[in-house]
Formats: sequence, C-alpha cells, structure tokens
Amino acid sequence: MDIRSVVYILGSLLLFLAVALLLPVPFALYYHDGTAAVFGYSAGLTLVAGILMFKLCRGRRDLHVREGFAVVSFSWLLFALFGALPFVLSGAIPSPLDAIFETMSGFTTTGATILTEIEHMPQSLLFWRALTHWLGGMGIIVLSLAVLPMLGVGGMQLFRAEVPGPTADRLKPRIQDTAKLLWGVYVILTAVEALLLMGGGMSFFDAICHAFATMATGGFSTRNASVAAYDSAYIDTVITFFMFIAGANFSLHYYALRGRVGTYFRNEEFRFYLYITLGVTAVLMWQNHDRVYGSLLENLRYSAFQSTSILTTTGFATADYEQWTVLAQYLLMFTMFIGGCAGSTGGGIKVARILLLLKHGLAQLFRLIHPRTVRLVKLGHQAVDPEVMQAILGFFALFMGVFVAASFLLAASGMDLISAGAAAIATLGNIGPGLGSVGPVDNYAHVPAFAKAVLIMCMLLGRLELFTVLVLFLPSFWRK
Repeated sequence: MDIRSVVYILGSLLLFLAVALLLPVPFALYYHDGTAAVFGYSAGLTLVAGILMFKLCRGRRDLHVREGFAVVSFSWLLFALFGALPFVLSGAIPSPLDAIFETMSGFTTTGATILTEIEHMPQSLLFWRALTHWLGGMGIIVLSLAVLPMLGVGGMQLFRAEVPGPTADRLKPRIQDTAKLLWGVYVILTAVEALLLMGGGMSFFDAICHAFATMATGGFSTRNASVAAYDSAYIDTVITFFMFIAGANFSLHYYALRGRVGTYFRNEEFRFYLYITLGVTAVLMWQNHDRVYGSLLENLRYSAFQSTSILTTTGFATADYEQWTVLAQYLLMFTMFIGGCAGSTGGGIKVARILLLLKHGLAQLFRLIHPRTVRLVKLGHQAVDPEVMQAILGFFALFMGVFVAASFLLAASGMDLISAGAAAIATLGNIGPGLGSVGPVDNYAHVPAFAKAVLIMCMLLGRLELFTVLVLFLPSFWRK
C-alpha cells in the first residue's frame, strides 16, 4: 500500500470539496440567513487540510487496486467529516455525530435525516444538503476523474471501486471521457427536471433542491412533509418519472440522447426493472383500492410514487404507507432490497444482480434434471463470466450478512424489532425512510448514538457496495 499516494489523492479531493462548500454562499447572501461566513470558514478549514495533505505527499505515482479501494473508502469518510462542518459551526446541528450522520446520509444518497424542523433551517444549509446528494449520486470519484485530470493516476481502479453494479461500463476508451459523458447526462436530466418542477409552481430554490435529490435518488426535501407538502398531481408525476429515470442505467440515457431510444427495451435489465416497477405498483393499487383511495387516478398517483420511490431508493414520500395494508408494507420493504439498475444512482442489491441470481438458481434446478447439460447464465445475449457470477453470489451473501448483523446491533441498542430491521435495510440500501419508528413520517433523531454510528457505517457500506470497504478489514490487504 502506497500511503503517500492515497494521502496525496485525498488531499486533492479535499481541495475540490473546499470549492463545493462555497457554492451555498450565494443562497446565504440572497436569503440573508447568516451562514455565509460559516461556509467560508468551513471551506477554509477544508482547504488548509487539503493543501497540507497535497503538499506533504505531492508526486505522481501509479495507482494500483489497493490504493483505489483505500482512496474511495476514505474519501467518503473525509467528505462526510468536512461536509458536516457547516452544520456544526452554524449551530443548526450541534452534535458532531448527528451532523456526520446527516452529511453521510447526503453524500451516500440515503436521505435518512435527524432533522425535525426542516423548514426552519437556513436555506443555504438546505441547499448544501441537496448538493451533497447530487455530488454523491454520480460519485465523487467519477466527478474527480472528469474535472481533475491533474491527479495523474490510473482512473479505472477508482472507477471500478466507485461505480455501483456488477461491472463498470466504459462509454469511451479513456476513463475521463466516460466520466464526463456520464456527468453531462446527469446535468442535462437534472436541469430538465428542475425546469419542469418550476412549471408546476415550485420556486427556483425548491425545484433545484428536489431535482438534485431526485436524480441522485437521495430523498432530502426542503419540506417537513417531503413532496406531500406540495399536494400536486403534476409535481408527483414529474418526480415519479425522473425517479424512474434515475434508477435506470445512465449509459442507456446517453444512448437515448444520441437518438438510440430503442436501447432501453433491448436491455434485459431495464425490461426487468420496468416489470418490477409496474408489478409492485399494480399490487399496491390492488391493496389500496377502496381501503385507502376511492379514485383510480388517485390510487395510481400515490401507489406509483411510493413504489418508484422505494424501488429506486430515492425515499421521497407523498403518503404514510404505514397506514396501508400489511401486504403493501411487506412488499415495499422487499423492494428495498432490490434497488435500482446497475450503473444508476440508486442503491440496493441492484436489479441486474437479482435477475442473475434468479437465472443462476433456475440453472441449478435444470442441472439437477440434466446433470450433463451445460447451461450458461446470460444477461441479454451475452454469457456472464463465471467470475462475475461468483462475485454476485459473494456480494449477496455479504449483503444479507451485514443486514442481519446491523439489525442485531440496532436491536441491542434498544430499537424494536421492526424499526431495527427497517432501519438496517433503509440505510444499507441507501433508501432513507423505513418502517416503525423510522417510517415515512418519522426521522432518525430519536435513534441512540450507538445505533447512529452503526447506521453511518451501513450507509457507507451500501453506497460503496460492501467489497470496497470490507476489503480494508482484511489483514492481507495491508501486507506487502
């Protein structure tokens, strides 16, 4: 492990964070909320730390796989620590642990919050919350590859470590070009959604914050009641559509913007993702018919929003689904495990992995009947490499193991059975709201300090898809 290379790159990334911390300043000045100096101090402290790390370990070196994993994992931790400074220095969130929880929730696009009076927060801090979503959504590391080529390191190691999903798709031969294309698509879709939300009556500020949170599948809102506060069928429809878009592979959006719209339906994962969304929505509508909503359109509006929000791990809410039937709640909790597509900003296990696990299971059943038959597991028309399949099986086992372990730890901290399990999957899957005491109309303020620390780790593990973080705990990782 070349520690100097890792520290050098982390210092470079802190320089970027220092610049990002200045972006809320115009909002602070416009709304006169008194936090302009706070963001200035926060940016200054981050800048000093970044310069020290950058200067002390300066020098271009080759980046190997180990350094890539270390950079990605520690960059998220550093961003959460320094990104929490505005909350602590302003007094909006006096507790450092709570501030780190809120910031980690933002950068990992989880959307779990400890805030009880969101609408009383300074607008600049609300913008910073939304911005942490947006930066974390496509990935801090991918952004750094797009705008900080001065790092001079092997980018594919970082890209593979950060990009969610079984494999990392390259749209261009050079990794920097791929990152720029992905971010270009991300910016365009965010801008379009913001304009549409403004057309529905949202203010510029609210539209930007909700567009950031939607495209990042984050879920932080500027209102206590989340999207339900607007009580608008138009806004619900726009956000539902863009949540669905954000939960799909961004490579497909790139091809669609170039005129190849048919790429969506030729992609087997996208078709499966669409079927799951429609299927969950249909079951929710069936369960809510007459019991909750009398009108068909009203039923469709709320059922589709909640199913898309949970499946894509966005976490916005327009209804208290804990008032729905037990089957509806169980189905929503089941979709928390699935998540969005590979290559999306969503969390969870990922649709591609679920699809391949099902295919692998069917192939094993087939071999029991025809033991001499060779049956390949395919995604689309392409056979899946056995090593990829092994990685998927290992990921699933680790995911469920971490979920069980986190649930036990949360229960040990005093949380009830439902709340412990729901909080574990809601943070590990980067969703935000769960069930029980952390449901869609609740928050995480009451959660014990130990449980918050566990949930912070769950957010990080979920966002970086387990392997990137857990590999750091292997003694062999640090040996020469």
